[in-house]
Amino acid sequence: MPVAVVTDSTAYLPSDLVRARGLTVVPLTVVLNGAEGLEGVETSPADATRALSARRVSVSTSRPAPEQFAQVYRTLLAEGADGVVSVHLSAELSGTVEAARLAAAEVGDDRVTVVDSRSTGMGLGFPALAAAAAAAQGADLTGVRDAALDAVARTTIYFYVDTLEFLRRGGRINAAEALLGTALSVKPIMHMPDGAIVVKDKVRTASRGVARLVDLAVETAGDAQVDVAVHHLAAPQRAEQLLTALTERLGDRLHDTYVTEAGAVVAAHAGPGLACVVVHRRTS
Repeated sequence: MPVAVVTDSTAYLPSDLVRARGLTVVPLTVVLNGAEGLEGVETSPADATRALSARRVSVSTSRPAPEQFAQVYRTLLAEGADGVVSVHLSAELSGTVEAARLAAAEVGDDRVTVVDSRSTGMGLGFPALAAAAAAAQGADLTGVRDAALDAVARTTIYFYVDTLEFLRRGGRINAAEALLGTALSVKPIMHMPDGAIVVKDKVRTASRGVARLVDLAVETAGDAQVDVAVHHLAAPQRAEQLLTALTERLGDRLHDTYVTEAGAVVAAHAGPGLACVVVHRRTS
């Protein structure tokens, strides 16, 4: 059996793609007003969106416990996997990578290796898919890990939020950045150059935000063949506008495209109105 690939629920991969590529997804936990639910299993994006728009409702998230990862790794190895490569959202945003590494040390570092994607959404999803493709071609543990790391270096994420308030509440940006984002109704464009969320640009309107995301994606693509993913949160029209514009601008450089709604974990920290584009530069 080839090397097994594990990721987490914040990759927001289409479910049919998860099944087709043989990925194992470990869900994060979302806490809505004290009630816990597994992302994508017990808690939906709509649940988080409703909670965020209600008054005096607390929304938070938590990583999977190391024991959850250890159980998944042991099961995959017992079923005959040669090893496990576990690819997860940025350690700058979550303790998920740390939990996975603790579990890997317990199960055996020679059989389980953990990769920090330095991103989230399909910024995580593309490296997980690259790892799965390498595993399907018979690569060993090191080869599958390296395929994931190579994809991390070739994947870039940009996203627009209506307000920085939710990111500030969750501790993903500081108060000064949040203040800048609210001054004069400025709308922020964010990116994750080193795994942390950083303001890339500022625009005045949501429509300009979508246009700027397209410009940045096209600049990032350059002359390369690319795969593109679009995420949204309670904003399907924005996602449709993004994909239409990207298709027109990228032309025959555009290879595979994916559109999914972000899940409850990102909803808790980004808020409704999120629009996101992820560019994966292909090697062939």
